[in-house]
Amino acid sequence: MSRRLKEYLADPFLKMLYDEVRAAGKIQSISMDLNHVCNIRCAGCYYFSDRMDEGHHTADEAVFDAFIEQEKQRGTNFVTIVGGEPSLKPERLRKIARHFKASVSTNGLKKIPMEGLEENLSIGVSVWGNAETDRRLRGNGKVDIFPQALKNYKNDPRAFWYYTAIPGYAGQIEEVVARCVDNGNHVLFNFYGDLERYGDKLDHRRGFEEVRQAIDRVIGRYPDRIFMTSYVSRVVSTGRLYDQEWGYDVCTSFSTDNPVNLARMKNGHPYSPHFRAYNADLQSTRRCCTGIDRDCSSCFDVWQHFSWIILNMKKHLGSKGEFTRWLTTMYMFYLINRLVDFERGSRHIAEIHRRLKEADAGIELPQAEMAG
Repeated sequence: MSRRLKEYLADPFLKMLYDEVRAAGKIQSISMDLNHVCNIRCAGCYYFSDRMDEGHHTADEAVFDAFIEQEKQRGTNFVTIVGGEPSLKPERLRKIARHFKASVSTNGLKKIPMEGLEENLSIGVSVWGNAETDRRLRGNGKVDIFPQALKNYKNDPRAFWYYTAIPGYAGQIEEVVARCVDNGNHVLFNFYGDLERYGDKLDHRRGFEEVRQAIDRVIGRYPDRIFMTSYVSRVVSTGRLYDQEWGYDVCTSFSTDNPVNLARMKNGHPYSPHFRAYNADLQSTRRCCTGIDRDCSSCFDVWQHFSWIILNMKKHLGSKGEFTRWLTTMYMFYLINRLVDFERGSRHIAEIHRRLKEADAGIELPQAEMAG
């Protein structure tokens, strides 16, 4: 343990977070598309915008079972389940949960059952705005997805809201978060990337300053219910981490078995050597979680940015405040995905936000970060 790290961990709260993460162990993760179909069409969905469903149809049962055994043998212990729409395959979710810790992203329209999925599963329920906005952008103007999802996951201990914040709809954030919290759930934010170049209110090129301000306000209002921290919000939405600018060359979550990534693996930036992003056929992998050949400047995926921060620990050792930003990012990732005790860990959320506010107030940010 370095002298600086030992000094920072003299703080009992930081030591507690650090020890809980260490006790949980190293993550050996993959991402998998559970199927290639969906029961709605969200405006500019990365999965269909980048044609990930083409040529990669859902694996049959024999292939699925063989895949589980393959990943167990390979040492995988955490699975991010996407698609398509995973709720359409509940039996396969049960199989995964029997063997791995897992997080699943769902549109919320069809409830993921409780039976056989009480443990090992964290459920991120998508929402893009208030009921009218969600109906228009995700329900094709016809399907009331948000009200149905609220009903499906009311007081569900497995569920949190995976709120994709859109630049032109920042004014809806506080009212939507209030409904989610009143529903008995936590909230994590994602940021919308305008892959289809719809422009106007959907255009990420407008910047996320108003979104970040709204997120900071809901953190202040519900400090024990918001998984997104001010630090992660800033890194994701600005694409800056110290001297690095977000893009393919620094992204840490890509398929290490895919030849397209060989040059990236040799450029000196850290990455997760175990990670693979499997297509729905469960036999092929794509470049990364959210794209085949998309422009990474449109990627604001919070999971990939979590990994970017986590694997750049050494950059965060310059001060106690910087280390606090890194450790709380690591801890929040473990907490959201139930890799640490969720009930105990949830009691730390408000203090994590308080510590980060204290760090931002008392410690000068690195110049590159301030520039973002």
